Amino acid sequence: MLETNFFKMPPLMKRRTFVTASLLASARSLLAGPGTAPPRLGICTFSSHQRWRLTKPVDAAGFFRYARDLGADGVQSPLRGSDPKVLRDLVDGIGGYYEGELRLPKAMPDLPAFEAEVRQTREAGATVARAVFTGGRRYEIFRTAEDFAAFHGQAKRSLALAEPILAKHRLKLAVENHKDLTAAELAELMRSIDSEWTGVLYDTGNNLALLEDPAETLAALAPFVLSAHLKDMALQPDADGFLLSETPLGTGFLDLNGIVATLRKANPGINLNLEMATRDPLRVPCLTGEFFATFPGRRASHLEAAIARVKAHPPKQPPPSVSGKDPDRILAEEEANNRHGLAWMHSHLAD
Repeated sequence: MLETNFFKMPPLMKRRTFVTASLLASARSLLAGPGTAPPRLGICTFSSHQRWRLTKPVDAAGFFRYARDLGADGVQSPLRGSDPKVLRDLVDGIGGYYEGELRLPKAMPDLPAFEAEVRQTREAGATVARAVFTGGRRYEIFRTAEDFAAFHGQAKRSLALAEPILAKHRLKLAVENHKDLTAAELAELMRSIDSEWTGVLYDTGNNLALLEDPAETLAALAPFVLSAHLKDMALQPDADGFLLSETPLGTGFLDLNGIVATLRKANPGINLNLEMATRDPLRVPCLTGEFFATFPGRRASHLEAAIARVKAHPPKQPPPSVSGKDPDRILAEEEANNRHGLAWMHSHLAD
């Protein structure tokens, strides 16, 4: 039988300063530096997406209880039907934090629903909420430069529509680098909106799919960071490019301690949310012409280095996969990956 218990109660338990990639080497000492409060270490819903897919869906309150049982300080999650005041009382009573998730408005008629969602998210206790411009990957959903230009224009309009409502309710919007915009493109959007209420959710692994070096992504986006998805990554060669996988924290090739130190230098109050997706590796077909349809210059500027990075960092252990496994095994492996990730975070990042 599939495990469905999300509800087990756990034991109680105006602008940003620019940060350069050179801090990766020197800023590690910040993690243990005097006067620095320990970071809060949580988890986002996609770390448990197999559980959401294979068992009865639950609201944010149920996910919060489950996450605390896993060892998380807090969660990043949509409300999913939770009464905001009940959720806030739960979080305040047990201790921890709640970060929200929002759907961005695309046009004026969307604003009443967006404002209601913002209001409820604040009532639930969140001061930061995640958003994405699109749920897809740039090289899979945009076939032409014109398609991408239309999306980019819509992204600008969405931020402009959302900003006054965010300011009114004092909720900060963290837009994830979500395999759609390059780091430079997302940073330019942040500069164009120029608001303390709009910033970036920094995902440590996503822009590898756009052939970026992690240091390049970090240098561009750290000045705007409001929240983070923490994941480690594995790379494998593939006939059309490479395979990209989340892998248990500490077993991939990312310098997570250095990345976190830089993010905390930019935003000392940032929450770090585990996003360990237990799934099959993602194919990044960067050796095909279609991949570069929306950014043709990237073939010359980034492809060679990306392939060299794949060759230089073979996996330390087989990356996660789910194909051919029964649901009970998938759920068990996902939970084990999440427990490992949160334990690693508390061991390596909590000082």
